[in-house]
Amino acid sequence: MSRSQDTTLPFDALVEAIKGRRSDYGYISGLRLDRAAPGEAWSSLPYRPVFVGDTETGVLHGGVVTAMLDESCGMAVQLALDGTRAIATLDLRIDYQKPATPGLDIRAHSICYRTTRSIAFVRSTAYQESEDDPVATATACFMIGANRTNMLADRATDQHSIPTLDAPEDPAGPFANSPFARCLGIRIQDGGTLMMPFSPKIIGNPILPAIHGGMTGAFLETTAIVGVTRELGISAPPKPIGLTINYLRSGRALDSFANVSIVKQGRRIVAFEARAWQGDPDKPIASAFGHFMLRPTPGSIEE
Repeated sequence: MSRSQDTTLPFDALVEAIKGRRSDYGYISGLRLDRAAPGEAWSSLPYRPVFVGDTETGVLHGGVVTAMLDESCGMAVQLALDGTRAIATLDLRIDYQKPATPGLDIRAHSICYRTTRSIAFVRSTAYQESEDDPVATATACFMIGANRTNMLADRATDQHSIPTLDAPEDPAGPFANSPFARCLGIRIQDGGTLMMPFSPKIIGNPILPAIHGGMTGAFLETTAIVGVTRELGISAPPKPIGLTINYLRSGRALDSFANVSIVKQGRRIVAFEARAWQGDPDKPIASAFGHFMLRPTPGSIEE
């Protein structure tokens, strides 16, 4: 273990390290740590058109919220520690309360309310104008001492070589109305499997390097939406209600693949399970279980 990893950071230095040395995706997304207290983080993400999940409504992609909450929870965990240990998300549960209002920034308040020798427990609220009116809420568990890297001490603060987020136009493609899915480069393959190519902009830990857990979550959510829409033959994509992501292995600097299966279908609610892998489908890097609400069809009594 390097000397930098052994050095405990004073709280003010810890805050500055978190501001300057967070994940690559967090940096290029514009996520900011606005205020900090021991075990507590207030962050904000400026609205950008590339974050949109559906251009017809302007609503942000759920994966953007997932990635923000994942990173914001990680900030709270680091603020509860001393800056010497690497952390990794073990699981993350997101409950979507309402769609984010187009054009407004998203804010998050995350609290690490308990740490043990190996595990940290966090809860977070994402909101826009008032924390009492949340867009989404989250609970998460993080592993402490997940690996031998230390992003807060062992990397440079100059990240200007990191690429920007953009969404190439593809008017004939399946994600013509989803800039964020196009930004991630997600493609549909034969048999309904989705593929997310590796790129520097989706990196979380640049020292390993490893894919950002929020990007894996966004990929799984996109896979679930596409797969459920196709399987049920519905015209409008379903609305996410809740999603629990279990992180099973580190996402390496490789292309990722995912598929989804419907666990139970009701008249209004669909339960699903999605899995993501890289080299071997039998060794998933993450799995997700969640629920969608089906949108009323034209002429239905629920319209």
